Amino acid sequence: MLWVRLPVGIIFVCPAHLVGVDDYLPQVDKRTPSAHKIQDYGIIGDCRSAALVSKTGSIDWLCWPRFDSPSIFAALLDPERGGHWSIAPAEPFEVKRSYIRDSNVLQTHFYCNSGKASLTDLMPAASEAFRRTILIPDHEVIREMRCVSGEVEIEVDFRPRAWYGRDAVRIRDSGKLGLRMEVGRGAYWLRSSLPLSFERDRAFGKFRLKAGERLEFVFTYTEGAPSVLPALGKHLSEWIERSVQWWQQWVDKSSYDGPYRESVMRSALALKLLAYSPSGAIMAAATTSLPEIIGSSLNWDYRYCWLRDASLTIRALLGLGYTAEAESFLTWLLIATRLTQPELRVMYDVFGENVPHERELSFLSGYCDSRPVRIGNGARSQLQLDTYGEVIDAAAQFARAGGGFDRTMQKVLVGFGKYVADNWNRPDEGIWEPRSGQKDHTHSRLMCWTALDRLLELHSKKCIKSLPQALFERERQRIRDEIEQRAWNEDMRSYVSVLDGKDVDSTLLRIPWYGFERANSSRMQSTYKAVRRELGAGDHLLYRYKRNPPEGAFGICGFWGSEFLSIGGGTLDEAHRAFEQLVSYQNDLGLFAEEIDPRTGSALGNFPQAFTHVGLISAALSLKERARGEAHPAEKRNQMATNTDRKALGKMSA
Repeated sequence: MLWVRLPVGIIFVCPAHLVGVDDYLPQVDKRTPSAHKIQDYGIIGDCRSAALVSKTGSIDWLCWPRFDSPSIFAALLDPERGGHWSIAPAEPFEVKRSYIRDSNVLQTHFYCNSGKASLTDLMPAASEAFRRTILIPDHEVIREMRCVSGEVEIEVDFRPRAWYGRDAVRIRDSGKLGLRMEVGRGAYWLRSSLPLSFERDRAFGKFRLKAGERLEFVFTYTEGAPSVLPALGKHLSEWIERSVQWWQQWVDKSSYDGPYRESVMRSALALKLLAYSPSGAIMAAATTSLPEIIGSSLNWDYRYCWLRDASLTIRALLGLGYTAEAESFLTWLLIATRLTQPELRVMYDVFGENVPHERELSFLSGYCDSRPVRIGNGARSQLQLDTYGEVIDAAAQFARAGGGFDRTMQKVLVGFGKYVADNWNRPDEGIWEPRSGQKDHTHSRLMCWTALDRLLELHSKKCIKSLPQALFERERQRIRDEIEQRAWNEDMRSYVSVLDGKDVDSTLLRIPWYGFERANSSRMQSTYKAVRRELGAGDHLLYRYKRNPPEGAFGICGFWGSEFLSIGGGTLDEAHRAFEQLVSYQNDLGLFAEEIDPRTGSALGNFPQAFTHVGLISAALSLKERARGEAHPAEKRNQMATNTDRKALGKMSA
C-alpha cells in the first residue's frame, strides 16, 4: 500500500488487491438493530448508488459501486447478519427528521434529556462533468453528528458485511488513513475525526459531545483504480454545502408551479436519485426483497430499469421541465435495447445488459422473516407486449415537447412497430408479471394499439419519415375492434383485464390516458365503478388485481384513479380529494414504497418505488392542467381518436 499526502489535505491512495477475505460468519450480537418499518427509512444517494438510513441513524442498506451491486450493509434484510452502521445517542431519544430544503441531504435530529444532536447524512452529489475535473472518490458516504445544545453521548457501531451479509469483512488500522477493509478487488476506507476502537470485523466508540462540537465520518469505496481520500474538517463542510446547492439548483430548474409542490418535488428528487447518471437509466427501486405481504414469498429484486415505466417517467420529467433528463432516459431506452431489437426485454441493468438470473440467498432471514431473499429477477425472460407501447409513447411525448430523432432512432422505432404489427395478438405475461402463464391481457392489447397509434402520429408530423402506414393503420384498427368486442363484458358493464374474462384490474383506468376512449364515456364510467367496487381498499386506495390473501394496495394504482377523475372521469374536486388522501400515505420524508397496507397505512414492497412517485407526479400534472382549463394530451387525442381510426379503415377498404 502506497500513500502520499498532497496539498490542501488530500490523501492519494492506491488500493492493494487481495485474493479474498477470511470465510467466517459474523457473530450474533445483542446490540444489532431490530427490523424497522419500511417507512422508517430515508434514502441518500449520488445518482450512482443509494443507501437507506433508519430513523435511529443506522445505515441498513448500501450497495456499491452500483444500485444492483452486492451490499456492504444489509441489516434491512437480516438485522443479525446483514451489517449496519449506526450513529446515535447512547441514551433514550426522540427523533424528528427531514431533508434539507429541496435536496437529498438527510438530517436526523435526536432529542435527549441531556441535549440535542443532529446527524447529517449524504453521498456527495455533483455533475459527471464536475467529477471529471477534480480528484474526488467515486463512491462516498459522509456522516456528520453535531451537538446542538447541552451534552450528548454518541455511540457508533460500524459492522460491514460483504456480499449481502454472507462474508465478514476484516478491518485493519491504516494509521492516518483510518480503517481499511478489502473485499475482492475493492477497498473500503472509514475515516473519522476521532479515533474508533475496532475488532476483527467491527469498529465502535462512544464520544461525549458538548454544544458546538461535532463528529465527522467519511466512508469510501474504490475498485481497480487509485482513489482520493479528501481531508475532514473544512473540506467536509464544503462538500456538504456543495451537495445541498447542487440538489437545490436542480430543483430550481423545474417548471412546476401547481398546488402540490412539496410532494411533487420530493417525488422528482427521489426519481433523480434513482437515476444512474453515467447511462441515464432509472431504477425501479433501490432495494430487493422487501415483501409485498409480510411473511410471504412475494419478494423481488427491483434494482433494475423496467421499460414499462418509460411512458410515465418521460411524462413526469417533461411535465416538470427536465428535458435533458427525459432525453437522456429516452436515449438510454433506445440504445440499451440495441442487442435485442426489434424485440424488447422486460428490464435491463444500468448499462443495457441482461438482468442476472434469479437466485435465492438462503443465508438471510429476510425482512421480518419474509423469505426468500432474491437477487436477479426471473421476469427477465417474460413476454410483456405492453412494453412496446410504453417505449413508443415515451418517444411520442418527447417529440410533442420539441424533440427529434435521427435516422437510426427512427429506424429503431419503426422496427418496434413492425414487431407489434406481427405479434400483438399473442398472449403474454402482462404488466403485473404473474408466474402463472400467458394470457390475452387487455392492457397489453391497449399498449400495442398505443404503439401503432403513436408511430402513425409521429409519421403525420414528419418526425418519422418512412413507415408501412397501411399496415400500421390496419393492425391498429384490428386491435381496437378486439378490445371493444372481447375486452368488454356486457353483463358486468365493464372492461375486463383479460379478453373474454370476468375480472377487472387497475390498468383499465389507463384506457383514457392513452387516448383509446374518453374518460367520461358510458363504458369508462361504468368500468371505473366496477374497479372501485372490486378493487377499492378505502380512502381511494386500489389493489392492482384480486388475489387471496390480498397484498397491499398498489401505490400507483391509487394515483391512476385520481388521474382518471382529473382527465374527465369526474369533477376536479373529486380528483383533488383523491390525490390529497393518497399523498397522506407518504412517510414523514415524502417517500413511497411500492404498496400501502390499507389497514395500517404502513409501506410494503421495495422502497422508494419510482413507479409510485412518477404516478404521483403525473396525477399532479393532470390536476394542474385541468384546473387551468388545459386539455390532457390524452384528451386531445380522444377528441379525434375514434373518427380517425374509422376513416383510416374506410380508406383501406376502398
